[in-house]
Amino acid sequence: MTDVETRLRAAFAALADNVDVRETAPAPRRRVLVPALVAAVTILVAGGIILASRPAPAPVPVVPAVPLPRQTHGFLPNFALLTHCGVDETRSGLTYFEAETPLYGPNGGAPAGWGNPYQEGTMFFTDSGDMIFRDDQGHEVRFLVRRGATAFKHLCE
Repeated sequence: MTDVETRLRAAFAALADNVDVRETAPAPRRRVLVPALVAAVTILVAGGIILASRPAPAPVPVVPAVPLPRQTHGFLPNFALLTHCGVDETRSGLTYFEAETPLYGPNGGAPAGWGNPYQEGTMFFTDSGDMIFRDDQGHEVRFLVRRGATAFKHLCE
């Protein structure tokens, strides 16, 4: 044996005398598994109670089908059309529209028989991209797309 080997053996022996080599037994799986299962079941039951105690959503009203003069591909129910300065133009999203036949009342205000400042109705989109406004009083106005428009033509006061 060489001198290096002798010194290494002595060092390992000294280390072994100072190190506690008792083995720790792993915790039984039951001690962890049972509380985890109880916690999971408690969370599921609590979640079920919370969901069951929430009120049911209100029923969605059925909008009767209205025949349109042209094919449509969408609509906006409960559309508030600004009528305070007449029925002349409107907007949906970033698209501006102008009435095919503008309607004005006295002094350029809301037409007779229309609500002021708004008339509630439904806006239908046509295949050509135009819109048709209809309300419960039988009013109907066709709005044409103003291509390239970025603002209203007239500001209503």
